[in-house]
Amino acid sequence: MNTLDRYLFRSILGAVLLVMAVFLTLGGLFLFIGQQDDIGVGRYTAVDALGFVLLNLPQQAWELLPISALIGTLVGLGALARGSELTVMRAAGMSVWRIARAALLAGLALSVFGAVLGEVLAPPMQQLARQQKAFDKFENVSFAGRGGAWVRDGDLLVNVERQSGDAEFGGMMVFELDAEHRLRAVGRAASATAAAGGGWQLSQYAESRFDGDRVLAARQSSKALRSNVSAEFVGIAATAPNQLPSATLWRLIRHLQANGLDARATLFSFWSRIARSVAVLFGVLVAVPFVFGSLRASGGGARTTVGLLIGIGFFLLQNMLESGAVVFDLDPLVLAWIPTALLAGAALRMVARTR
Repeated sequence: MNTLDRYLFRSILGAVLLVMAVFLTLGGLFLFIGQQDDIGVGRYTAVDALGFVLLNLPQQAWELLPISALIGTLVGLGALARGSELTVMRAAGMSVWRIARAALLAGLALSVFGAVLGEVLAPPMQQLARQQKAFDKFENVSFAGRGGAWVRDGDLLVNVERQSGDAEFGGMMVFELDAEHRLRAVGRAASATAAAGGGWQLSQYAESRFDGDRVLAARQSSKALRSNVSAEFVGIAATAPNQLPSATLWRLIRHLQANGLDARATLFSFWSRIARSVAVLFGVLVAVPFVFGSLRASGGGARTTVGLLIGIGFFLLQNMLESGAVVFDLDPLVLAWIPTALLAGAALRMVARTR
């Protein structure tokens, strides 16, 4: 890496970090505003809400990294283009691909940074934030367990293996104890949805109730369960697949497949995390042609708008394909890589056509 490569590298990274700081400031503000309804519930205070926001910033940084890399590269290289520095580099013999190579080196550094965020820092910090908030808000329930939620609510013990939505869970087991802490009944539901007025609506519920020396078995297509345990509290352990690190997702996939359970959503989340890290590279690369074309003399606002449009399109496509993996029974591996593949194809084609 020569002097010009290092100069381009620093210009891109500096602009990306600046864009990221702006996004995190706005995201943190909106997240703090969203906590206002919970402040005052139990022991949850404004200081606790601020701590909740700070602990969630690494997760937000990881989610915003692809679009931040795109916009930051547009801003950083755009400033060099407006100052004719890129023109001087081209006149000195640097090709577009040489400039793109320096941009890719910056993208590689950002990908490594994103991997550290998404796999090491963000998951445990977000989990800690959710736990602390739940413990501050709910004082009449207790939590224990790893890899699944074990929650006690009076005479009920509830175990949830996985979370499929904000208020939807699968693989819920309910253990009912009597006054002497002996097992009175055990039941399992294929899925559970948090009811609006509190409690749970269980589907495909099978129960075994112990009555003296007899065991009474019963099945119900739907059952209402009264409990003080909320979806928010259970969710502190039964984390949604898109919030789990790749290693945990891989173990969960193997567990689901070994037990004959639906692993499509988890598979999509696993490959989507990998594809998102690769997308950072091409997000940086796709910005290069713009600074040599119509956006060369444009202001930062125009470049930011273009970056936002491309980034929003990327995220909308990714979310749409996530639904397709589950609803239409399509291959999660292929769907997870489609947005990144399209971004890569567009970036390489645009750079090749840039003069």
